[in-house]
Amino acid sequence: MIKLFKRDTITRKKEKSFSSIGLRSFLTVILILSTVIAISGILSYIIPQGEFQRDNSGAIIPGTYSQKGIGGIAVWRILTAPLRVFVSEDSLTIIMISLFLLIMSGIFNLIDKTGGIKILIGRIMKKLRDKGGPIVCLTTLIFMLFGSFFGMFEELVTLLPLVIMFMLSINMDTMTGLGACLLAACFGFSAAITNPFSVGLAAQVADIAPSTGVWLRIVFFALVYAVLCVFLMMHLRKIEKDPKLSPTYESDIQKRQSLLSDNASCIKDSDKIFKVYTAFFAVQGILLILIASVKAISDLAIPLLAASFLMVGITAGLFVSEKKRDVFVHFFNGALSMLPAVLMIALASSVKLIMTESGILDTIMNGIITYLNGKSKFFAIVLIYLLILIIQVFIGSASAKIMLIMPIIMPTAVALGLSPAIVILAYCMADGFTDVILPTNPVLLVGLSMANVSYGKWARWTWKLQVVIFVLTVLVLFFGIAINY
Repeated sequence: MIKLFKRDTITRKKEKSFSSIGLRSFLTVILILSTVIAISGILSYIIPQGEFQRDNSGAIIPGTYSQKGIGGIAVWRILTAPLRVFVSEDSLTIIMISLFLLIMSGIFNLIDKTGGIKILIGRIMKKLRDKGGPIVCLTTLIFMLFGSFFGMFEELVTLLPLVIMFMLSINMDTMTGLGACLLAACFGFSAAITNPFSVGLAAQVADIAPSTGVWLRIVFFALVYAVLCVFLMMHLRKIEKDPKLSPTYESDIQKRQSLLSDNASCIKDSDKIFKVYTAFFAVQGILLILIASVKAISDLAIPLLAASFLMVGITAGLFVSEKKRDVFVHFFNGALSMLPAVLMIALASSVKLIMTESGILDTIMNGIITYLNGKSKFFAIVLIYLLILIIQVFIGSASAKIMLIMPIIMPTAVALGLSPAIVILAYCMADGFTDVILPTNPVLLVGLSMANVSYGKWARWTWKLQVVIFVLTVLVLFFGIAINY
């Protein structure tokens, strides 16, 4: 049985994919994204079109904004946006993310169906069964460090299924796995210390050293880590008292039954399977380190990881599987179960396309920047923060936003008496934290799809944390202004 959704099946073979998207989760996200797309189209009939001139790198040239009047984007362009994104300027990125998701899902399904997940988790359980809390905090720290120092976020999603299954094996839940992996990687990316995609590039635009003001970024990282750990520990304490309070209680029962249905020690050739898949994850770990440390290949992270997962994963499967045909059947079933996520990604990417084609994004940005003039430093830094938050809804890429707005934001901020360091800090804060709450972010959709968690459950679980983080970021920015950081 190949499952696209929990309730929609194609009769072929009785097999439930390791990762699958629930019908309710899928419809909820589709409804939210369709609403955002419709609102973006309506705004084009309300907000005047405008445009900044740009240089060869795509950076805005300050003082070149010109307004053209209200135009309104054609309805047919709104309706066809999910298709046209595949031939837009972002098409390569969208296609690579989609292929990356399908390959990951296929390979993890292959590892699961050949006994790899049960064996790997079973052996880890023997050593770490009674160290739940410390393990969660340590896992969180590791993922945050990778995000903060190396700018890794979507690359670390490759490890999400393994982290979730590990958390389930030590009597935790799927949400804990999402928190220790997805939240941690995103929060680390946002609480950037040396992140080359935010701190590094923004410092280059501002013509300052990336190490400028690093001490406050380190303090902020520590504060965010403490907040996230407290959040996860409070969640663990709550579900320890009553497991039914977990948002994923029912689905986790099924996952645990699947994980424990066959004793790992009884699986044939368990030692061989353990060694082969340990080698597989070692290769992926080495590749992640290389991507983080070698600048020449950092821009190719997604295609490199996709190719590595596909080639090394299929090879590993052929080594451990008695029937070679099953390797490709398991991979195909896993990839097929994630096809609905490709539609989610296309819809999420449509928002930026509509805003760009309608010509209102530059108008919104120009209005806020104009409003900044003459304002106090405290008020100005909050406005800059909010401006980046607004643009984050439509443009998820950190480097793209920097090239879009920093050439005009930085001179304006300096003229108001703000230092480049505080502007970079505000940018990092606004750039990342919302990646795990906005339904327009493809990485969030990928992560929730792999965990089979609905966006509604996720939003209800994280909104209070996001409020705390927002208040913390504003307080840290005010502190920076107060001490002339």
